[in-house]
Amino acid sequence: MSHFHKIAVLGSGSWATALVKMLMENLPEVGWYVRSPYTLEYLKLHKHNPKYLQQVLFDTERLKLSTDINEIVEYADTVIIAIPSAFVKEELDKITVDLKEKNVFSAVKGIVPESLLILGEHLKKYHNVPEKRLGVIAGPCHAEEVAMERLSYLTIASKRKSMAKKMSEDLSSYYIKTTYSKDIYGIEWAAVLKNVYAIAAGIAHGLGYGDNFQAVLISNSIREMKKFIKKNVDKRKRNIDNSAYLGDLLVTAYSIFSRNRMFGSMIGKGYTVKSAMAEMRMVAEGYYAVKSAYKINERNENPAKTPIINAVYKILYKNADPKTTFIELTDQLN
Repeated sequence: MSHFHKIAVLGSGSWATALVKMLMENLPEVGWYVRSPYTLEYLKLHKHNPKYLQQVLFDTERLKLSTDINEIVEYADTVIIAIPSAFVKEELDKITVDLKEKNVFSAVKGIVPESLLILGEHLKKYHNVPEKRLGVIAGPCHAEEVAMERLSYLTIASKRKSMAKKMSEDLSSYYIKTTYSKDIYGIEWAAVLKNVYAIAAGIAHGLGYGDNFQAVLISNSIREMKKFIKKNVDKRKRNIDNSAYLGDLLVTAYSIFSRNRMFGSMIGKGYTVKSAMAEMRMVAEGYYAVKSAYKINERNENPAKTPIINAVYKILYKNADPKTTFIELTDQLN
């Protein structure tokens, strides 16, 4: 097999597993870094991930599996990072292979907590990855529906259209359609913020608010997202109604597969953060994202008005009462 065009996925959660499935529709071999030796051996023996998307069977003869992140990064021309944001710095710090000549796509949907940066900015600052080699893979797309091969859409963002086009070809199939965008930072931020708003939607559901309020909450959320990105990312014109922004928000706020909505619903019903996380046994990216988004906005000399982010932050990090906080929030929405 020639060295040309080898792709690897870093991470072994549900989204990483879904990405490997999509790539294997088109590629003769896919590299896959899994941190756990147990997961690796289970995959080899049973042909599926032991924890996530267990119905997806893999031809392991076509997988280059390793628990050595450097072996997999060295193997690949293009690397897709799909590690939860809370653990991504720890994993990236293990990399000794030079990333500068690799095309690196973020599929993280979260902020690196230690640097308060989205992954693309973190890679540029701490791993010297040039902007022209950075890309983003965004939704609206739930891993569970990819596993069921339900029609799903991805937005592939990159400054270089040729780079995005190649990734689109590698991910596309009869159940995956793709669109292109140059807005790598705006789309990555939208993927982060929609998880925060999905937690808000879940809290509202847990508190007993109905569909009428949810409609108001989500319409306010997309406008708040636009203000946040404009103030804290850049002022470029972007159509916030596009699938990568509004579509991804809608599916994350309403879907039964949304772990962030589920997490928020448990908080609204009276669970503590710790007990909700323990029962879910999955990472709700919005929990980490809201703290970072709140801090980033607060340090801005002219911060965006973000009552929904502020409310979720108060509930999750300041032990504010969800019921009282949402009563106050309702007076700030329109």
